[in-house]
Amino acid sequence: MKTDIGFIQQLSGARLTTAEIYYHMPDHPGLLQSFLWQTLDRAPDYPRLIKFLDFWKREIEAVIHSVRVAHAGLITPSDWRGVDLDLRLQ
Repeated sequence: MKTDIGFIQQLSGARLTTAEIYYHMPDHPGLLQSFLWQTLDRAPDYPRLIKFLDFWKREIEAVIHSVRVAHAGLITPSDWRGVDLDLRLQ
């Protein structure tokens, strides 16, 4: 039986997190660019986002100017209900 990891993460508090990263390349400091990144993460600490930004600072030459973060719960307690029903079509 396949388990949907994303669904399990959402039930344990992870939310869809979108980060818009504004950056510029060292050879074009006057040109501000943006990069959009999404993942399931936990507010307010955002451990996956922090890990990604640390990677960016270490491995990518682009200099981060600013980061905008938004998050939304895909599943809320009122949206999900367990049902004790088993239907079989024959």
